[in-house]
Amino acid sequence: MNVSEFNYNLPEELIAQIPIEKRDESRLMILNRKEQTIEHKKFKDIIDYLEPGDVLVRNNTRVIPARLYGKKETGANVEFLLLNHIEANIWECMVRPGNKLKIGTKVTFGEGLLKATILDIMPGGTRKVEFHYQGIFNEILDQIGLMPLPPYIHEELKQKDRYQTVYAKYNGSAAAPTAGLHFTPELLNQLEEKGITIADVTLHVGIGTFRPVKEEIVENHEMHSEHYEIKQEDVEKINQAKKNGNRVIAIRNYFL
Repeated sequence: MNVSEFNYNLPEELIAQIPIEKRDESRLMILNRKEQTIEHKKFKDIIDYLEPGDVLVRNNTRVIPARLYGKKETGANVEFLLLNHIEANIWECMVRPGNKLKIGTKVTFGEGLLKATILDIMPGGTRKVEFHYQGIFNEILDQIGLMPLPPYIHEELKQKDRYQTVYAKYNGSAAAPTAGLHFTPELLNQLEEKGITIADVTLHVGIGTFRPVKEEIVENHEMHSEHYEIKQEDVEKINQAKKNGNRVIAIRNYFL
């Protein structure tokens, strides 16, 4: 399949730059494949399309403020994006400008709150980076890091929590599982009251979200792996639903 088959025109003025005040008031398009019809609803109407006994599987990963702006010893500006925690204080990072950040380069962030040393150049051009700091790493990130918004969002995010799902729990993602951003606690309660079971999986969204497809033939594109975890209790919820003949519906990025 040629990558050009996925091309479509999306006028930039139709891309919302700031989140709607009430998450579940966002627009929802319903495509009925059997009837070949399209309806336009609000996201909270999703409850009408789920049935008692269904299992809704959501991703409870939490986005870290993984975008960092710093300076080399020369004073040149650089940008880091934390992608994958390797061990201890060592991370895999996407860096800009890549050709200027060679092995051994030292970078300072937040007027010295955080420092970094490039240890190695990894496959695909990412860097293996060791960070140096005093205190708690996540607290420093909260202080000086920025949310890694998609490239089509140009407005500054004023509230970091608006780029988290309301059920985000475990730190580790470089980007939000965006399809879940429209759920509210009230809507989730209504779903459970209707008899829909909620199951959780933790999948940390990584570099694949930011890396474009460069191959002309889609099948030749090398997919980036991501870490996931699921508890036994959630496995049992899913297996029981399948055994009973009920639906298992995953909240996936960009579509449900």
